[in-house]
Amino acid sequence: MNRIYLVGFMGAGKTAVGEALAKLLGTSFVDLDERLCRRFGAAIGEVFARHGEAAFRAAESAELAAAAAGDGAVVATGGGAYCRAENRRLIEDAGGVAVYLHLPWEVLRARLEHDHAGRPKYGDEASARRLWEERLPLYRRATVIVELAGDESPDEVARRVAAALEEAPCAP
Repeated sequence: MNRIYLVGFMGAGKTAVGEALAKLLGTSFVDLDERLCRRFGAAIGEVFARHGEAAFRAAESAELAAAAAGDGAVVATGGGAYCRAENRRLIEDAGGVAVYLHLPWEVLRARLEHDHAGRPKYGDEASARRLWEERLPLYRRATVIVELAGDESPDEVARRVAAALEEAPCAP
């Protein structure tokens, strides 16, 4: 099985869906944000504050490369990981399949309204929306796009992702 990379904006549910998808497929799960927190010994927000975004992004790319070198698994990326050209190339070169979990802005806004602490790129609602709009064209480069309403459970989304992967021309 090729490695599956879940991409999308903060609050899209990449971690919860990734765990459910890995269970459904009987494979391992890697959460890049979790790996980065362990690597730095701090929460993502603290890493940004202490080391800056450039150091965080460099470490994120290194962790992505390490994940790409392993056996087949499901990888939940951070919201900005897929936005870097080098990371998109790394996923492609490793034979991975990027799956974009697309949710409407209003759903993401509602999810993040009470859960944006520790998300350094959130800022405020207006800046978060601008960031989402800037990232949309990059997310849409993913091999598979799964359009979501936002009321689906992680298990439902995992089943939809699995079905979309079976239909994709480059399915794992």
